[in-house]
Amino acid sequence: MSITTTTIAASTTSTLITNIASLVTNDSSLGDGTPIGLIQDAAVVIDGDRIAWVGETRKAPATDNAVDAGGRAAVPGFVDSHSHLVFAGDRTQEFNARMSGRAYSAGGIRTTVAATRAASDAELAANVARYLAEALRQGTTTLETKSGYGLTVQDEARAVRIACDHTDEVTYLGAHIVPPEYADDPAAYVALVTGEMLDACAPYARWIDVFCEQGAFDGDQARAILTAGLARGLQPRVHANQLSYGPGVRLAVELGAASADHCTHLTDADVDALAHGDTVATLLPGAEFSTRADWPDARRLLDAGATVALSTDCNPGSSFTSSVPFCIALAVRDMGMTPDEAIWSATAGGAAALRRQDIGRVTPGTRADLVLLDAPSHVHLAYRPGVPLVSSVWRGGTRMF
Repeated sequence: MSITTTTIAASTTSTLITNIASLVTNDSSLGDGTPIGLIQDAAVVIDGDRIAWVGETRKAPATDNAVDAGGRAAVPGFVDSHSHLVFAGDRTQEFNARMSGRAYSAGGIRTTVAATRAASDAELAANVARYLAEALRQGTTTLETKSGYGLTVQDEARAVRIACDHTDEVTYLGAHIVPPEYADDPAAYVALVTGEMLDACAPYARWIDVFCEQGAFDGDQARAILTAGLARGLQPRVHANQLSYGPGVRLAVELGAASADHCTHLTDADVDALAHGDTVATLLPGAEFSTRADWPDARRLLDAGATVALSTDCNPGSSFTSSVPFCIALAVRDMGMTPDEAIWSATAGGAAALRRQDIGRVTPGTRADLVLLDAPSHVHLAYRPGVPLVSSVWRGGTRMF
């Protein structure tokens, strides 16, 4: 076993978490040498906002404070790299109708657009804070969120501004759908998205996204939108191949997008492109659960060598869940993933989809984001679906509860 040690600085407050039954580090140089770097009877030292040391409890250094994990498992904080939290209202009636036999289509987004435009800034901010707190209680310590329910210059700008007050991972998604007022002139809307709207939103966002799908934006439109974002310093992500086969995945890889999200309908060429590029395939099983659509084939992607992330796609229409543990259980049960692959994808995979090296792992130098589970192993996240297993969460070295 290879254990990394770090001298604990005497000038800062350090905390030793000991008696961890099993620790997922996502560092293959540690523990059992697998991709999740599992250490049994483990301990972790937090120094300030960073992980300072990991290893076996019996080898742990002295620290200022100590916390007994009580034989619980520990995993990195979940990294949810795809959500849509700046919205108002819900779509209960649409969900109920869909569960009664109506097929899902992208057009349902317009219902949320109307409600979001009518909401105040305070109402939207309260919703974002509510769902972020809900996600944190379930172990999510990093969360990306998007605009996309305003679709006017003013409403998209306030969406990214509000999101920016709550998370560093903000995505401009003016290209979610073509709003009703531009139904007869989608080219004019693309011009708005790549012009005045982009100018208003770029200062608040890190990413730009587009829904490349039948009923939303085609390949040429998506390319124009993402290219305009790149020119303004925004990095691309793509809603790709969710409802049908299309150009989204290969466009994402071509443009060096950090992630192609959904990836439900893939050709062999799509899979090959993901396996040989650095674009992460982000799978969102909550959407398939809520729409009764075909499940993404995670096994096919993993066996080909693609990097896979798991995220919630939390939104009021097609995946109204903020629970990464729920998505882990779905991925293991219905998408061909092992429990080890699912926990890696929901942590280190999400970090890769955000091009972050400082999160998604529990190894010296990374941000101290750690989750204790009321279970002896991370496997219980899939083994005991629907059970609230998250016991404690540290984010940036601070114990949140």
